[in-house]
Parts: sequence; C-alpha cells; structure tokens
Amino acid sequence: MEQFCDPNSGQVLGVKPVDYLPQIPSSSARDVIVSVRAERLKQISHEQLAPYRKALTQLPTFKTKNLDFSKPQVTIGDISEFDEPTATLFQESLKQFIPWKKGPYNLFGTAIDTEWRSDMKWDRILPYINLKGKKVADIGCHNGYFMFRICDQEPELVVGMEPMPLHILNFHLMQRFAQMPNLHYEMLGIEHVDLYPKFFDTVFCLGILYHHTDPISMLRKIHASLRAGGELLIDCQGIPGDAPVALMPQTRYAHARGIWWLPTLPALKHWLTRTMFRDIQVIHAGPLESDEQRSSKWAQINSLDDFLDPEDKSKTIEGYPAPHRFYLKCKK
Repeated sequence: MEQFCDPNSGQVLGVKPVDYLPQIPSSSARDVIVSVRAERLKQISHEQLAPYRKALTQLPTFKTKNLDFSKPQVTIGDISEFDEPTATLFQESLKQFIPWKKGPYNLFGTAIDTEWRSDMKWDRILPYINLKGKKVADIGCHNGYFMFRICDQEPELVVGMEPMPLHILNFHLMQRFAQMPNLHYEMLGIEHVDLYPKFFDTVFCLGILYHHTDPISMLRKIHASLRAGGELLIDCQGIPGDAPVALMPQTRYAHARGIWWLPTLPALKHWLTRTMFRDIQVIHAGPLESDEQRSSKWAQINSLDDFLDPEDKSKTIEGYPAPHRFYLKCKK
C-alpha cells in the first residue's frame, strides 16, 4: 500500500493500493486519467476541508483484523484495537462527517445509521451478480459503501468514481484501517468512464443517470468502457407510467437541484436499447419508500418524507409524481 497525501501540504491522509493504470492498454487514456486525477486531487487542499483533513490526520494508520463486508453493516475494526485517547479522537472524526448519507457502517464498534439504507439497494442487486476475479467500476461511489460490499465477492479490481473531495476523505477515513488492496478511488465522474476502453467486466451506475443533462451520452460512455459481454447494473430514479417518456422538472424535484431527466421504466429500457445494450432484465421497480431514505441520528437532515406532499404522498412538494426506483441489468 502507498500513502495517500494532500498534494499541497504533503500530509498523509490515508493509504492507497499500488496504481492499476498500467493495466489500461491505451497510453493516451492513461495520460488523461493521470492529468484529471492530479487536477481534481488539488481540491482536497481547500481551506473549507481543513476540519475533514484533521479528522484523518489525527488518527493512527493500521490494517485491522476485524473486517466483514458480507452483512448490511460494513464492519471495519473493533473498539479493543484503540486505547482510550484514540477512541475519543475516532469518535470526533466520525462526527465530523455528519451527515453520513450512505451506509450503514459499524466502525470500531460505533454503529452508523445513515440517511440511505444502501444495504436495501445491495440486497436487490446481489442475486444477479458474480464479481469474483472481475474488474468492476462503481460510478458515483460516494463514501465507498458499495465498493466494500463488492469486495466480499473477491473482485480483481474495483475502481470507484466520485468527483466530490469530501467523499474521498470520508472513504479514506475507513480505508486507512481496511487497507483493501484492490479498492481504487478516483475523483472522476461518469463522463470519464470511457477513458477505460473495453476494460471493465461490470459497471455499477447506481443513482447517477438522472443527475446528468444527457443520459444517452453517459450510457454510450459506459458501453464503451465495458468489454464484450460485460454487464451494467443500473439503478435510476424515475416516475411511474406505461408510456416511454421522461419528466424534466422546471427547477427542483423533491426539493433537490440537479435532477434533469426522470424516465418511466419503458423509457429507461428504450434508452438502454438505443445505446446498444442487450439482454435487458428488470430486477426491481417500485416507489421509493421512507424506510430506505430517511433522517437518522447520524444524518439529522430533512429527507424523503419532508419532500413529499403532506396531503398526497404520491406527489412531491412541487406537485410531480413521487420518485420510483428502477433496477436493471443488461449486457454489452
């Protein structure tokens, strides 16, 4: 494992595996990834992130013997591995990252109940995947919850892509103790996935597509990143309906900005067909429920119930159809 450092100060923020880029056959693609990586990593030196960097640097670095990625709570560490002063510092570090949005986790004995019950999403997908020995991409990996769950299937390589600097620091709070040698976190977005031409066996695109102005281009980029016969697992927020149409909100949707296209299930299937995916299989389709997304002790924020019409839960506060989630599996 190599050190993960602040590019400006040189402070050690965590650990990272030996670089996997030599495996990518295209030298020009490797050069672009290296360039974008270097530019994006500069963001973690921003003054506003100083408290989060401190949350990492005040802690020791060691590989725990207590790891379990097979259960809903990703478990890293045991409280017996800390002395009392370190345990106190660790609690301070965990609280710095509130609100915790993706999880749940059990970190050195502290149960973190996150806003999103990401384990429910994983349980829907799990019967349809076999990742042993495969190269996997997790687009929009946030703090790495699904990366850790993927590890339970013994993949060769997992590349998480997430452009937000806060999230990579959250990931390294855990990776400094998990030290999984096949997990690589890149500050890249979905728009960069085609820099991995015919590279991945499986791509996860979970909760990302509807945040982009051009979902068709994004699907084409994913298609280009997959080897022949590779698989895409997609979870997309959408709206109910039998017609192949998509809703574009005027401004916000369920209070959220950055929501562009919310397809019906038939529309999403058409998008996949027209971007050359085949063997399209619907895994799950239904309304998003408040037991999956809600406020919690570790995420004391407004959540799904606050953004639905209090008189009619089938509508958002803006009057649009309430969110549905569609999970599909398809092949290149």
